[in-house]
Amino acid sequence: MVVAAGCSDNGEPAKTPVAEKGDVTLVIGAYSVVKDVFADLLPEFKKEWKERTGQTVVFQESYEASGTQARSIIGGFEADVTLLAMEGDMDKIEKAGMITHDWKAAGAEGMVTRSIAVLGTRAGNPLGIQDWTDLTKPGVKVLYPNPKTSGGAQWDINAIYGAGLKESERRSGKPDPEYAKRFLASVHENVESLDKSGRASMAAFEYGVGDVIVTYENELLARIRQGIDYNIVIPEDTILIENPAALIDRNVDKHGSREVAEAFIEFLHGEKAQMLFMDYGFRPVNEKVMAMAGERFTEPKGLFDIHYLGGWDEVRSRLYSPRGVWYQVLAGI
Repeated sequence: MVVAAGCSDNGEPAKTPVAEKGDVTLVIGAYSVVKDVFADLLPEFKKEWKERTGQTVVFQESYEASGTQARSIIGGFEADVTLLAMEGDMDKIEKAGMITHDWKAAGAEGMVTRSIAVLGTRAGNPLGIQDWTDLTKPGVKVLYPNPKTSGGAQWDINAIYGAGLKESERRSGKPDPEYAKRFLASVHENVESLDKSGRASMAAFEYGVGDVIVTYENELLARIRQGIDYNIVIPEDTILIENPAALIDRNVDKHGSREVAEAFIEFLHGEKAQMLFMDYGFRPVNEKVMAMAGERFTEPKGLFDIHYLGGWDEVRSRLYSPRGVWYQVLAGI
């Protein structure tokens, strides 16, 4: 059963709908990018749980942009388990008192998938896009979503800003935040629109808007798998994207669903789920599955992670606070 549930941006507590009859219900609140893989993954868990316990799991599913999903859960959508685009959104739920266990104690510090920020171009790469600097050229139309609502957008912006830091470090011997800000601003000057989510930006791109889309590698690999003709350009300097999952203590205790929620989180880290994630273009966090990937994934020369930018607390303060770098870029300051 798929239920598009959870909405608190209008100020009203979100309602969790009643599921069809089953022995146990698991309410999933996830970011939109995993919707496709979950269509294959949830039936696999349902089968395993039935074999293990004899119980039938009924799923209620909500897929939103990561920031929207986090706000929805905080606002009253009673998700048992959430899978989000970034640790920063999970932190908001934790700080609201809804997650009380150490969710990072799970394998890979609570992360269940990885990816990198890449560039998608039209078939054949007609503009010859090779790196971030090409996005600053006159006439190049760029798409990425709005970081206020989209975790993917924050990863995109973090990648561009971090690439600016990397370039300034090569030039002067140390990262220069002002150089990185100017670099981000020069890319943003060519942005066509700021959509609600990464999926919305991709839909616009496939409708014909823009020349280049900044997005997750897994999104483009999944679209290519479906027969959509993209060229993937991997920048020399880009960010390692890590996506967390956790159960929501307040809700599983209210629903009596802790056991099945814990089993589902364990399943996400296991080989079967990780193979499915890899089939949809994600980089596995399970080391055994990643070893099976062989040469499927390229590691960019200048790959960095969120810690290169100081960690999520520093990123939220420096880039996304009301007077942060991103809002200065928007304001042209």
